[in-house]
Amino acid sequence: MNAIETILSHRSVRQFASEPVNDHLLADLVQCGLRASNTGNMQLYSIIATTQEPLRTALCQLHFGQCASAPLWLTLCTDVARYHQYCRLNQCDEPYGNLLWFVSALVDASLCAQNICLAAEDRGLGFCYLGTVNYNTRRIADLLQCPRGVVPVIAIAMGHPAEEPRRSERLGTDAILHRETYHVPTDEELIATHKVRDDDPFNRQMVRENGTRNYCEIFTTKRYPRPMNESVSRDLLQFLKDSGMWDF
Repeated sequence: MNAIETILSHRSVRQFASEPVNDHLLADLVQCGLRASNTGNMQLYSIIATTQEPLRTALCQLHFGQCASAPLWLTLCTDVARYHQYCRLNQCDEPYGNLLWFVSALVDASLCAQNICLAAEDRGLGFCYLGTVNYNTRRIADLLQCPRGVVPVIAIAMGHPAEEPRRSERLGTDAILHRETYHVPTDEELIATHKVRDDDPFNRQMVRENGTRNYCEIFTTKRYPRPMNESVSRDLLQFLKDSGMWDF
């Protein structure tokens, strides 16, 4: 497959074979990640690869037991600690522990992660992004011994697939692409563009199983309700302050 075909056929894999990802392949994937664009070529991120027990199981538990069979866990962190150390060695100021550089490093880490995942799929591996890194950031940072200035932001479970899962639906370009300036959709346009999501058989089954009025309500009342969002936000903000990444 060419690159476009690989991207368009993407499926999130959650069940993996026991075969490990060998070190040579991991090194190749990381090299692909390092070639991603980044702010000022500073590469304000680090990648922690976890493969060994009992650390791998402990990390999986902090992601609520998801993807337990994955032989490789990649935790990408925003990292100003390394660059601040470089600044000190060169007798320079340490100006990067703030919101601007957290956001910049987060973008850089995301681009790196996507390069890694595209390369992984090209080599026959499967993976799953785990948003739960944001729910247990402090505990994950403690487990992985992240120093001040290093914040886990992206988690990827990876390995050789043991399943061929469904390809999730996606909103189309008519919902996402804006020409020249932002177009605020009408109610009718919004309903039309979200039809692919609301009418998806898997999603309709989820609505029945959860006893909700529609698919949207699953997210607002079951998966990501406001009280949980606000609680997680408070914890995450406090950790960012403690890590020196939010100086106000």
